[in-house]
Amino acid sequence: MKIKVINKSNNELPMHATALSAGVDLKANLLRGYIQINPGKSVLIPTGIYSELPKGYEVQIRSRSGLTLKKGIIVLNAPGTIDADYRGEWGVILYNTSNIPFIVKSGDRIAQAVLSKYEPIEWELTNKFSETERGKGGFGHTDEKEKEKKETPKPKNTTKKK
Repeated sequence: MKIKVINKSNNELPMHATALSAGVDLKANLLRGYIQINPGKSVLIPTGIYSELPKGYEVQIRSRSGLTLKKGIIVLNAPGTIDADYRGEWGVILYNTSNIPFIVKSGDRIAQAVLSKYEPIEWELTNKFSETERGKGGFGHTDEKEKEKKETPKPKNTTKKK
């Protein structure tokens, strides 16, 4: 899908790493050349990317798995959202979950951006919902159901063979 974009960074436009990659890699665009993220702290990293998305689409900003696994750096509000009506610079809130400072240099790949289609919500007021097996169960409810299944003894076969 073609997306209107303005690139005010010194980096190439975000690209898919492989033909089947869902996301494009976003790179840091830092005027000073680098920034340090201390342990337990977050920093807004500019990208130099601006866009005009079509109606009914958003861009979701997600952590890069390797950066998370190897360095403990995550996108804090993942997934972050770039709305179709937003025209400002894309920024990425990175958070350092590790216990050592992390340096981000201009041009470093810092996050992934995934284009996503959505439907706007149209609320329909009601006083009752349809019944489901789950009902109001949540926050570990299915874990408890699985535990009950394992603990409940199975009935013995009482039919006699002839």
